[in-house]
Amino acid sequence: MKALLALEDGSIFWGYSFTGPCETAGEVVFNTSMTGYQEIITDPSYCGQIVTMTYPLIGNYGTNYEDIESARVQVKALIVREYQEYPSNWRSKMSLADYLRQWGVPGIEGIDTRALTRHIRLQGAMKGAISTYDLDPTSLIKKARQYPDIKGRDLVKEVTCKSPMIWEQEGPIPVDSPLKEFKWPDEKKERVVAMDFGIKYNILRYLKQRGCNILIVPANTDPDTIDLLEPDGLFLSNGPGDPAPLSYAIETIRSQLGKRPIFGICLGHQLLALALGAKTYKLKFGHRGGNQPVKNLDSGRVEITSQNHGFCVDLNTLPEDVEITHINLNDNTLEGMVHKRLGAFSVQYHPEASPGPHDADYLFDIFIRLMKDQKN
Repeated sequence: MKALLALEDGSIFWGYSFTGPCETAGEVVFNTSMTGYQEIITDPSYCGQIVTMTYPLIGNYGTNYEDIESARVQVKALIVREYQEYPSNWRSKMSLADYLRQWGVPGIEGIDTRALTRHIRLQGAMKGAISTYDLDPTSLIKKARQYPDIKGRDLVKEVTCKSPMIWEQEGPIPVDSPLKEFKWPDEKKERVVAMDFGIKYNILRYLKQRGCNILIVPANTDPDTIDLLEPDGLFLSNGPGDPAPLSYAIETIRSQLGKRPIFGICLGHQLLALALGAKTYKLKFGHRGGNQPVKNLDSGRVEITSQNHGFCVDLNTLPEDVEITHINLNDNTLEGMVHKRLGAFSVQYHPEASPGPHDADYLFDIFIRLMKDQKN
C-alpha cells in the first residue's frame, strides 16, 4: 500500500505501509541502533515522534512479551528501509507488523532512510506527516506544519502513570490504598520513590535486582506526599520532550534537594539541572542510538552508551557547586553531573539500556551506596 511522508520544509519521501491504511503526524527523528527496535518503539521518551531506523533491515527477530519498556507502543510511527515479514527467532511471539497493528501504529518501509537521515542531520529534526489516504504532497506538507511543536509542550502528562504502582519482577502492580496509608513491603530494603515522567521498565528492573522497594508515582506528585512516604532515595526518570514546561516537577525536585539522595536519568537529568538553576536547549537532531561515546571525567574511561534525547543541559549555566562528571565525545555536550554537597547526581544517557557493553551499571550501585550511607 503506497504511503507518503511529507516534512514541514516541503521534502517528500515515498514508501509503502506494511501495517495497512494510516495517517499520522509527529516529529521525525532517527535512531542508529542495529537491534532493539521493540525496546525503542515502547520507550515513552518517543511519545510524539516518528522514528526512522538507520539500520536497513528491521523486523527479522519479531517481537516478544519480555523486551518491552512500557505497557504499549509509544511512537507515532516507525519508518524502515526494508521490513522483514517473516521473523526467525525462538523468542518471537508476534511479527513486528502485527505488534504495531495491535496498537494502531503505522509501519512504513521502502523509504530511502539514508537520504532521510542525512536530511535530518543537515536540517535538524522536524515535523512530518505520513498517510496512505492523502497522497497529495501539498496537502500533507500542510498537515505536517500544523502538528504542534515538541518544544514548549508538556508530553509527560501523556505517558506518566495515573496512579501509584509498586514494581515487582513481573511488572507494575497498582497500589490499592491512598498514599498516606501506604506501607513499604520490606523495611530492610532501600525504599525508592520513582517519579514517572515516562519511566522505562529496565530502569525499574535494575533497581529491583539491587534489592530496592520501588514505588512509582505520577509526575505531578507533590513534595508533601513524597516526604510522608519517607523514601531513602528519589529517582527521576526519563521521559519525552521539553523539560522546561514541567514547572510542577522542577519545584518538587527543588524541594527534595538535600533531604535524600537523588538520581536522575535523561529527562530526570534535565529536570534536576533546571531545579539547580541551570538551563536547557533543543539539540539540532538529538542523540538516539546505542553507540554514543561518553567520557567519565573521574576515571578517564570511555563508556559506550545508549541515548535518546532531543534536549540538553547547557553546561555553561551550571552553578558553581555542581561538578561535571561525564562529557559526550561526539559533540562535547553534558552527559553527567553531581552536586558537591546535596547527594544529587544524574546522567543524560541510559545506563540501564546496555547496548552490548555494561559500562554504566555502576551508576545504580552509587545510588544504592548513597542511600545506605544516609540510613547509617
